[in-house]
Order: sequence, then C-alpha cells, then structure tokens
Amino acid sequence: MTARQAVVLAAGRGTRLGTLAADTPKPLLEIGGRPLLLRTLESLATAGIERAVIVVGHLRERILETLAASPVPGLTVQFVTQERLEGTARAVALARPHLAPGPFLATWGDIFVEPQNYPRLLAAVPPGGGAILVNPVDDPWAGAAVYVDEALRVTRIVEKPPAGTSATNWNNAGPAVLDEWVWPRVDRLEPSPRGEYELPRALAAAVDEGIELRAVPVEGPWFDIGTPESLAAARRYAESARRGNVAP
Repeated sequence: MTARQAVVLAAGRGTRLGTLAADTPKPLLEIGGRPLLLRTLESLATAGIERAVIVVGHLRERILETLAASPVPGLTVQFVTQERLEGTARAVALARPHLAPGPFLATWGDIFVEPQNYPRLLAAVPPGGGAILVNPVDDPWAGAAVYVDEALRVTRIVEKPPAGTSATNWNNAGPAVLDEWVWPRVDRLEPSPRGEYELPRALAAAVDEGIELRAVPVEGPWFDIGTPESLAAARRYAESARRGNVAP
C-alpha cells in the first residue's frame, strides 16, 4: 500500500537564521525564486501524495496566507498548530487525528532535496515497514547516525552521537515513510537530554523491535535550511540548476 498522505513539519522559529527569519517563516524562505514549502508540496503532489497535514507554529498566518494564494494542484492541505515546540515526534503526533489509517510520508518544511527523492522513498518501503532518506556526511554527530547492512536495511539509529564516535557516514536526512507501527513508539518516548521528544528515537526503537526500515540515499544535494550559510548554498545550487550548470 503506497502512502498517499503526508505530514509536513513547518512550525520552527529558525533562530539560527537571525534576521532572515525574523518576519518570514523558515519554510517560506525562497530558493530558486520559490518558497521552499511550495517546492516541497509540489514535489509531494508529483510523487502521488494527495493530502498533506502541515504542522505550523511560528508566523503561522503567513504560511496559511501563502498556501491560500498559491494552492498546489492535486493536493489537499490541512493545518494543525504546535503551540509548544517539544520536538519532532510530538509535532508528527499532532497530525495523527487527521491522518487516515495506513502509511504516510513525514517530511520537514526546511529540508531541500530534488523532487525525485520522494517517489524513490515511497517505492522503497517493504511490506509492513518503512523507509528513511539518508545523506552521506563526514560525521553524523549533528543529526542521527544511520547504520545499514549490505541491502540498505537499517540496523541501528543513534540520535546526536558524540562527535567522532560514529562508525557510519550515513545521516538521517529527515523525510521518511512511516506507518501505524510508529505511534506506540512515539507514545513511549522520554524526553532527550535537550528536553525534546525526537522522532529518530522512535524510529530507533522500531528498528530494535524488528520493524524493517530501508535507507534510501539522497539523489542530488541535501540542504538543511537552518543557517544563513546553508540557505545561501541552496540558493547557489538552485541558480546553477536554473542556468543548466548542474543536473536539474
């Protein structure tokens, strides 16, 4: 059963972006002349997603106004508000009452990847399992280290490992296809040392308990639009792609 619904996390404040996100929600920052959130929603619709639940918070009215003015053809959207930023697991759980039973694609409003990654992710899901997008890094200390076997089955996930301790170069890139099995693991989560309820910890528990997750390496670049430097890099890439200097 292929997922036709999605959850998009778009509630963050973007504090590391400073004045760039002072009056613009981070997901509405433009890359290649288009707000990132619109690019993501258009990519989801092209991949066969028919309905998206968008978790909003900071400057929520700006996001609602933008999507009302620029609806994505073929995609129905609904909004839920995260009043307190308690982590990605709690954010995804807010969408649960609005999802139909079955699989769903979860993604972040501040992650930039090329559109083809979403259908690749959807196609990789094994029966009864899930799939996560991964990107190669020198050291995944800033995200979640993802360990895989020779068939790209996930064997272990370590959220925020100490620098220099990982024996894998795969980082959790964010987008994932999940199913009903995620909810009991989310419900059992304890807060992390940062005081947040983090979705990768629920996925790690699922893997430890026998749920099959497939890792899907990112095709093309991966940008986490969390700093002025990463935003600038994404914009340079998009401009190069527009000019035909890189593969679109």
